[in-house]
Amino acid sequence: MIITDVAQVPSGPNPHHVDARKIYDSPHAMTVVITLQPGESLKKHITPVDVFFYVLEGTGIVEIGDEKAEVTKDKLVESPARIPHRWINQSTEVFRVLVVKVPKPTEETKLL
Repeated sequence: MIITDVAQVPSGPNPHHVDARKIYDSPHAMTVVITLQPGESLKKHITPVDVFFYVLEGTGIVEIGDEKAEVTKDKLVESPARIPHRWINQSTEVFRVLVVKVPKPTEETKLL
């Protein structure tokens, strides 16, 4: 058994310049916890694999393709491969989301 204290995992460098902690990395999948402070957002980007997001805390705006929605804690959002997407925190509170990429990407994410 492996138990990870997510708060102790360091935030890694990323092109969005936000708190992004890779908490799981195997040959089959990759999981990151992203924290957006009020006013922060991810740049629009494309991932080479399907992604699903699980909102851990707060309220965020998700854009996937031409769709846009406000989502809150305990919501799951599916994002198909190669569709532009991003997260925005327009609230006054911290927003945290669990990002799961399945299968683990073998290509880099592309910023738009």
